[in-house]
Amino acid sequence: METKETVNDTNISLKLFIILSRAYRSVNERVEEDVKGYGLNLTEFAVLELLYHKGDQPIQHIGKKVLLSSGSITYVVDKLEKKKLIVRKPCPKDRRVTWASITEDGKAFMDEIFPKHQNAIENILGGLDTSEKEVMIELLKKLGYFAEKH
Repeated sequence: METKETVNDTNISLKLFIILSRAYRSVNERVEEDVKGYGLNLTEFAVLELLYHKGDQPIQHIGKKVLLSSGSITYVVDKLEKKKLIVRKPCPKDRRVTWASITEDGKAFMDEIFPKHQNAIENILGGLDTSEKEVMIELLKKLGYFAEKH
Protein backbone atom coordinates (compact mmCIF):
# COMPACT_ATOMS: atom_id res chain seq x y z
CA MET A 1 0.00 0.00 0.00
CA GLU A 2 1.33 3.42 -0.99
CA THR A 3 1.55 5.97 1.74
CA LYS A 4 0.50 9.58 1.31
CA GLU A 5 4.18 10.60 1.60
CA THR A 6 5.20 8.31 -1.31
CA VAL A 7 2.46 9.70 -3.54
CA ASN A 8 3.46 13.28 -2.71
CA ASP A 9 7.16 12.50 -3.37
CA THR A 10 6.20 11.06 -6.76
CA ASN A 11 3.94 14.02 -7.59
CA ILE A 12 6.55 16.59 -6.58
CA SER A 13 9.23 14.73 -8.57
CA LEU A 14 7.01 14.74 -11.67
CA LYS A 15 6.23 18.42 -11.15
CA LEU A 16 9.94 19.22 -10.76
CA PHE A 17 10.74 17.28 -13.94
CA ILE A 18 8.09 19.16 -15.94
CA ILE A 19 9.15 22.57 -14.61
CA LEU A 20 12.84 21.82 -15.12
CA SER A 21 12.16 20.68 -18.70
CA ARG A 22 10.05 23.73 -19.51
CA ALA A 23 12.56 26.12 -17.96
CA TYR A 24 15.42 24.50 -19.89
CA ARG A 25 13.44 24.72 -23.14
CA SER A 26 12.62 28.42 -22.57
CA VAL A 27 16.21 29.33 -21.70
CA ASN A 28 17.63 27.23 -24.53
CA GLU A 29 15.29 28.81 -27.09
CA ARG A 30 16.41 32.31 -26.07
CA VAL A 31 20.09 31.29 -26.19
CA GLU A 32 19.54 29.73 -29.60
CA GLU A 33 17.97 32.99 -30.86
CA ASP A 34 21.03 34.89 -29.66
CA VAL A 35 23.49 32.51 -31.31
CA LYS A 36 21.53 32.50 -34.58
CA GLY A 37 21.98 36.26 -34.67
CA TYR A 38 25.70 35.58 -35.22
CA GLY A 39 25.07 33.20 -38.13
CA LEU A 40 25.70 30.04 -36.10
CA ASN A 41 23.62 27.24 -34.66
CA LEU A 42 24.08 26.06 -31.08
CA THR A 43 26.40 23.18 -31.94
CA GLU A 44 28.61 25.35 -34.13
CA PHE A 45 28.79 27.92 -31.36
CA ALA A 46 29.58 25.24 -28.75
CA VAL A 47 32.49 23.86 -30.80
CA LEU A 48 33.83 27.33 -31.60
CA GLU A 49 33.52 28.42 -27.97
CA LEU A 50 35.36 25.28 -26.80
CA LEU A 51 38.28 25.94 -29.16
CA TYR A 52 38.27 29.66 -28.30
CA HIS A 53 38.53 29.04 -24.55
CA LYS A 54 40.38 25.70 -24.37
CA GLY A 55 42.60 25.77 -27.46
CA ASP A 56 43.16 23.05 -30.04
CA GLN A 57 41.23 19.84 -29.43
CA PRO A 58 41.29 16.37 -31.00
CA ILE A 59 38.14 16.19 -33.12
CA GLN A 60 37.39 12.79 -31.62
CA HIS A 61 37.14 14.38 -28.13
CA ILE A 62 35.05 17.42 -29.05
CA GLY A 63 31.86 15.37 -29.20
CA LYS A 64 32.18 14.30 -25.57
CA LYS A 65 32.80 17.86 -24.46
CA VAL A 66 29.85 19.39 -26.31
CA LEU A 67 27.57 16.32 -26.14
CA LEU A 68 27.47 15.41 -29.83
CA SER A 69 27.89 12.17 -31.76
CA SER A 70 31.03 11.71 -33.83
CA GLY A 71 29.02 12.00 -37.09
CA SER A 72 27.53 15.29 -35.96
CA ILE A 73 30.94 16.64 -34.96
CA THR A 74 32.35 15.93 -38.42
CA TYR A 75 29.42 17.83 -39.97
CA VAL A 76 29.82 20.79 -37.59
CA VAL A 77 33.60 20.93 -38.08
CA ASP A 78 33.04 20.87 -41.87
CA LYS A 79 30.62 23.82 -41.61
CA LEU A 80 32.96 25.84 -39.38
CA GLU A 81 35.86 25.07 -41.68
CA LYS A 82 33.88 26.33 -44.70
CA LYS A 83 33.24 29.55 -42.76
CA LYS A 84 37.03 29.76 -42.20
CA LEU A 85 36.54 29.88 -38.42
CA ILE A 86 38.47 26.66 -37.70
CA VAL A 87 40.95 24.37 -39.47
CA ARG A 88 41.86 20.72 -39.16
CA LYS A 89 45.45 19.90 -38.24
CA PRO A 90 47.06 16.46 -38.31
CA CYS A 91 48.57 15.29 -35.04
CA PRO A 92 52.35 15.00 -35.49
CA LYS A 93 52.58 12.09 -33.01
CA ASP A 94 49.61 10.00 -34.18
CA ARG A 95 48.40 10.04 -37.77
CA ARG A 96 45.03 8.62 -36.70
CA VAL A 97 44.25 11.81 -34.75
CA THR A 98 43.13 15.11 -36.26
CA TRP A 99 42.93 18.28 -34.24
CA ALA A 100 40.54 21.19 -34.65
CA SER A 101 42.08 24.63 -34.25
CA ILE A 102 40.43 28.05 -34.24
CA THR A 103 41.72 30.37 -36.97
CA GLU A 104 42.70 34.01 -36.55
CA ASP A 105 39.36 34.90 -38.20
CA GLY A 106 37.62 32.62 -35.71
CA LYS A 107 39.39 34.30 -32.77
CA ALA A 108 38.52 37.76 -34.06
CA PHE A 109 34.89 36.67 -34.56
CA MET A 110 34.68 35.27 -31.01
CA ASP A 111 36.44 38.35 -29.58
CA GLU A 112 33.62 40.39 -31.12
CA ILE A 113 30.60 38.20 -30.34
CA PHE A 114 31.44 36.46 -27.07
CA PRO A 115 31.01 39.53 -24.82
CA LYS A 116 27.63 40.16 -26.48
CA HIS A 117 26.66 36.52 -25.95
CA GLN A 118 27.71 36.74 -22.30
CA ASN A 119 25.45 39.77 -21.87
CA ALA A 120 22.58 37.92 -23.53
CA ILE A 121 23.03 35.00 -21.11
CA GLU A 122 23.04 37.44 -18.20
CA ASN A 123 19.77 38.94 -19.45
CA ILE A 124 18.17 35.55 -20.13
CA LEU A 125 19.03 34.35 -16.61
CA GLY A 126 18.18 37.73 -15.09
CA GLY A 127 15.13 36.31 -13.32
CA LEU A 128 17.44 35.06 -10.56
CA ASP A 129 19.85 37.07 -8.43
CA THR A 130 23.43 35.93 -7.83
CA SER A 131 22.72 34.01 -4.62
CA GLU A 132 19.75 32.22 -6.24
CA LYS A 133 21.97 31.27 -9.19
CA GLU A 134 24.59 29.86 -6.80
CA VAL A 135 21.93 27.76 -5.05
CA MET A 136 20.59 26.54 -8.42
CA ILE A 137 24.10 25.57 -9.53
CA GLU A 138 24.65 23.47 -6.41
CA LEU A 139 21.23 21.83 -6.54
CA LEU A 140 21.44 21.04 -10.26
CA LYS A 141 24.93 19.56 -9.80
CA LYS A 142 23.60 17.40 -6.96
CA LEU A 143 20.64 16.29 -9.10
CA GLY A 144 22.85 15.55 -12.10
CA TYR A 145 25.40 13.51 -10.14
CA PHE A 146 22.62 11.50 -8.51
CA ALA A 147 20.92 10.84 -11.86
CA GLU A 148 24.22 9.66 -13.41
CA LYS A 149 24.65 7.04 -10.70
CA HIS A 150 21.10 5.66 -10.77
